[in-house]
Amino acid sequence: MALMLVVGCGAGADRRDPDEIAGVGRGAENPSAPASSTTPGDGIVRPKITLPEGDQLLFESEETGDARTDAVLRDNAEYVRAVDEAIGDQEPRSKAVAFYSRGSAYLDSVDWIGGFVKEGITVTGTVRYFDRRVTFSEDGSAGLTYCGDESKGYTKDLKTKTTHVTPVTKDSYLFYNDRLRKNAQGVWQVTKSVAERGSEVCSP
Repeated sequence: MALMLVVGCGAGADRRDPDEIAGVGRGAENPSAPASSTTPGDGIVRPKITLPEGDQLLFESEETGDARTDAVLRDNAEYVRAVDEAIGDQEPRSKAVAFYSRGSAYLDSVDWIGGFVKEGITVTGTVRYFDRRVTFSEDGSAGLTYCGDESKGYTKDLKTKTTHVTPVTKDSYLFYNDRLRKNAQGVWQVTKSVAERGSEVCSP
């Protein structure tokens, strides 16, 4: 896939805690976010997310048996789905993306989605996410590492409807390292996301 979610690549830069950036990516605190008729049982009214036509995202290790870990995995998966929806809708400032992210992760997502809009392309095919591991810190935040397999994920030109099929190489695999924090409504929002393309950790 020529373009795919790789946000927060400026990792390591000394910057303010994303939670302190007022009014950015507040997500569930935004009452105008589109509501879904279904919830995962936690009582939170969530956005209804619809992926672009032909786009499929597969998430492994969805249920671990630990409620807190499962909540992090679920909300992170919805964040990734929201980004793909926004790409399909050509809407960088997606309310669903804002629901599941904040701070630098939200701003980076806006820029990333904007790149697809500028190029006039969307996403299609299948991307698989696997080896998803959650750790919790004393400050209440969560760390999530996982791999992305884009070997069957592609971009498509919105005008010509041409799918850009790229060769499968080690760059088809990405290693993600995310930081999440639960907001007042109980949603685990991504605050920072770093991705390494061609990582030996994820290559087959």
